[in-house]
Amino acid sequence: MPEPIPQDGPRARRHDPQRRDRIIDACLDVVVAQGVAGTSHRKVAAAAGVPLGSMTYHFAGMDELLREAFTRFATAASGQFERRLGAARTPQEAEAAVVALITGDVLTTRRDLVLTSELYTLAAREPAFRDLTNRWMARSRAALERHFDPVTARLLDALIEGLTLHRALDTEPHDAATTAEAVKRITRAVR
Repeated sequence: MPEPIPQDGPRARRHDPQRRDRIIDACLDVVVAQGVAGTSHRKVAAAAGVPLGSMTYHFAGMDELLREAFTRFATAASGQFERRLGAARTPQEAEAAVVALITGDVLTTRRDLVLTSELYTLAAREPAFRDLTNRWMARSRAALERHFDPVTARLLDALIEGLTLHRALDTEPHDAATTAEAVKRITRAVR
């Protein structure tokens, strides 16, 4: 019978190059389930399937982890915005893209709604998160400015934000024709 190998030295660290990314994704999952206030290192580590010590190895604290997680979320949302508007070639297609963003692209899932709401709440209290939302809005306006002047882009961005939240939170279905009319009123006013 072979003798057991003694375990004198430190255990070898398992190579896990995706661990940091899994932690960030798990953080977003925990925020959706528990809210920012209910998010902890322990809960995120459990959701990511990593040892608790991985949290402090990869992130200086919860603020850094939340900033990374919300940055990932905002970047993905901005990317969808840029793709939709980037495909538009005419003013009419750009208007249709704005309607599509409001009626079907932005905040289409409960997850997106919760994450957006949690980020906005943080941004209302914490300057570092306000900087993140400002960068997100700047990317949205830059995508709109490919087709509209800066003032119209700002008005459309606010319309997208407001109508999207209304659509996501309202108990009555929203009419795409009403949304299209709102977009036309804003764009027509500046032509």
